[in-house]
Amino acid sequence: MDDLQVPPCPGAPRGLRVPAAELLEQFSRSSGPGGQGVNTTDSRVQLSLDLSTTSALSDAQRERALGRLAVRLTGTVLTVSASEHRSQLENRNAARRRIVALLRDAVAPATARRATRPTKGSQRRRLEAKTRRSETKQHRRPPRPE
Repeated sequence: MDDLQVPPCPGAPRGLRVPAAELLEQFSRSSGPGGQGVNTTDSRVQLSLDLSTTSALSDAQRERALGRLAVRLTGTVLTVSASEHRSQLENRNAARRRIVALLRDAVAPATARRATRPTKGSQRRRLEAKTRRSETKQHRRPPRPE
């Protein structure tokens, strides 16, 4: 297995290289169609990476990734599975692509929200819609006795 290359992205301008020794691949039988070899081939792939010990991430990237991927982690280990293909090799490539996408999103810095003001036109349209809705509800009421 080769090192995992993450192309340059906003949080990693030079990209990331995860050494193959830090990745753990496990294989198991995949569910679904497979013909005669369905019960004999281990085509499902689980690829795991421990984010707390990997040398690919800087301290800032590690902290950001652990925070963003917290719901997907088991302890500090990120695990992805791939079983959509019948071939183990294709599932290995799919799992690698998935973990690359997760790492790219996780190390990217959060974009700061720039506060904007509603335009005059949008304010006017909102108030007109409220007035129309109010009139509709007024017409539904029974007339007031005078």
